[in-house]
Amino acid sequence: MLRFGLRSKFILLSCFLFLLPWLGYEYVWEMEKFLRQGQEKTLVGTTRALATALHERPALFDEQTNFLDQVVKGRDLYAYNLKSPIQLDGKLSDWDAYQSLFWLYDKRYLQTANDNHQLSNLSFSHMVGKFDNYLYAVFKVTDDTVIYRAKNSLSITNNDYVKIGLKNPDGQFNTYIIAPRQDGWVNAFDANSKMPFTKIQGFFKKTETGYNLELRFPLNMLGNKLGFAIADVDSKQPNQPPSIMSTSNLNNPNDLGSVLVPSPEINRILKGMGHSGSRIWVVDNHHRVLAQSGSIQNADGVWADGLKNQAPKTAWQRFEQAYLHPLYYKILTRPEDEFIDTLHDVASMQGAHLAKALKGKPASSWRLTPDNKAVILSAAYPIWIEDKVIGAVIAEETTNGVRTLRNKSLEKLFNVILAVMLIGTVTLFFFASRISSRIRRLRDAAEQAIDAQGRVTGHINYSDANDEIGDLSRSFSNIVSRLGGYTDYLENMSSRLSHELRTPVAVVRSSLENLQSLQQSELSQKYLERASEGVERLGKIITTMSEATRLEQSIQSNEPEQFDLQKVISGCMQGYQLTYPNQLFTLNICQSTLLMQGAPEFIAQLLDKLINNALEFSEANTAIEVSLKQNENKATLTVSNTGTLLPEGLTEHIFDSMVSVRSQQMQQQPHLGLGLYIVRLVCDYHKGTVTAHNNEQGNGVVFTVSLPLNN
Repeated sequence: MLRFGLRSKFILLSCFLFLLPWLGYEYVWEMEKFLRQGQEKTLVGTTRALATALHERPALFDEQTNFLDQVVKGRDLYAYNLKSPIQLDGKLSDWDAYQSLFWLYDKRYLQTANDNHQLSNLSFSHMVGKFDNYLYAVFKVTDDTVIYRAKNSLSITNNDYVKIGLKNPDGQFNTYIIAPRQDGWVNAFDANSKMPFTKIQGFFKKTETGYNLELRFPLNMLGNKLGFAIADVDSKQPNQPPSIMSTSNLNNPNDLGSVLVPSPEINRILKGMGHSGSRIWVVDNHHRVLAQSGSIQNADGVWADGLKNQAPKTAWQRFEQAYLHPLYYKILTRPEDEFIDTLHDVASMQGAHLAKALKGKPASSWRLTPDNKAVILSAAYPIWIEDKVIGAVIAEETTNGVRTLRNKSLEKLFNVILAVMLIGTVTLFFFASRISSRIRRLRDAAEQAIDAQGRVTGHINYSDANDEIGDLSRSFSNIVSRLGGYTDYLENMSSRLSHELRTPVAVVRSSLENLQSLQQSELSQKYLERASEGVERLGKIITTMSEATRLEQSIQSNEPEQFDLQKVISGCMQGYQLTYPNQLFTLNICQSTLLMQGAPEFIAQLLDKLINNALEFSEANTAIEVSLKQNENKATLTVSNTGTLLPEGLTEHIFDSMVSVRSQQMQQQPHLGLGLYIVRLVCDYHKGTVTAHNNEQGNGVVFTVSLPLNN
């Protein structure tokens, strides 16, 4: 059966302290939810503040936004913000980062439909971008036959060429043509006057599949309409019409596609919000991006201010970073700084929050990055001009700031909880140890106060403490004192009874003797004989009781001497063989000298009681076996007989005073159970032990006495 000590219970109780980290974690998790709600409200407030700065300012939007019913990708162009100026060399290496933004123009964009047209005949990939005050355009053209303009030719259309159609800021429609004579630097021609137009510059480079063309022209010559056309002349015959593939119809100014260039004015307004800890977008009502500021990798929000990791300065900080943080972050997760952002650089924005904002209602949404490493919060707020929504402001932040704040809070909380748990556990451990040690001392004192036979041999020193254990020790001390007095009374009862009964027994005996000397009738004589027998039995009882008392007194006053145990046992056994000639004895007595300290007459009395006990319980015609052996510095005396077995549960108590296992039929002589008690007294005097048990055959009893010898 499993038992828990007091210390174990206190340790088990201290284990409940481990609930504190869980409770702390749940508390901080709830705090994180409130922080996220606060971040959402704050981000909506950021978009509201910026949208307020853009309300009722149509000049910021009229030139940048074409109020079309629908924006068609491929026809309506978007000038992406470029990170650096483009080197015009025709190699397109500067455009590698924007390859995903190229739009492929195929037979759908032919001005004259041709179902048999192949991509290898004519097609091109194209995009426009903005850097500083210039607009850049790139064309990656697939053309199976590249025809250059002849060196002496005045015509600019009897060859492959690129046509540009645009409206200037005044609304005037202009067209320009790029007709290269060879690979290298090119300039445009005015399509009407055929005169060179040096503001449009570029670089032409022939490739294995066609050619590459990079162009650059100032933004101040561009309004809100722009289109490009690629003319493919496969033959120099003047009557051969070219195949023309265009972004929009350049022959009609009203059919030109729109072009959206990120607004520098709005960008300047957004620049003031660059320290808000958010990535901010401004879009028109066609979802096209007008301006963008900030990077999502750094958009941790205001919550991350002051939470950047710093190098540890103190010994505790170094210990915390080296040992505690690895343990904490088996549960916690660190926010990732490197993650994939699909909205890194886009021309148009989508999302339910933007759709609601363009309907006039502020909204927010949460989304995971494609690699599941970060959570991004987006908030949108409408921009109003009069009673019409002209666009929206979108602000985005990651939850890294909130997560970092949560981690910092949990680190501090875990430090405090760890300290509380450590102090609490140590305190409870020492408190439990102190209590359990006091209880063990009380237990040991109680066990030492009473011997194996139940005699009170000492006392318990009680404690003056005012707690329950002190009160318990005082109760134990009082109980042991009272039991000691009662035990002394019982142990001395035989001597007092034998002393008090001698005189009345002598009077009765003398009276019976006087009566027997007189002439009595036959009946009276019979009664006198019975009375004499009873007095004789009573005298034997008194003699037995006196024998035990005398032995106890002799033990107290006896001076030990050195004697040979082997001689004492051998001499006694010779006497028993003469005294009991009809009894068979089997002896196994060693012949070496066994010196010990004590009283030889007490040893003889011990052996006498064991032999008498064996004689009384032996079956007829069976031998009593007596053995004496030396075992290192001890002598072992065994007396065994075949006969009645010891009852279960009494093997340790048969050596107590006035304990007898004899049946009524065997008690023809008076017996008080003091014989084996005398054996124990003699063994105790000689610092030995005596035990009794049934033999292995189960047909008799073995008494074993172990006595210490002189070294």
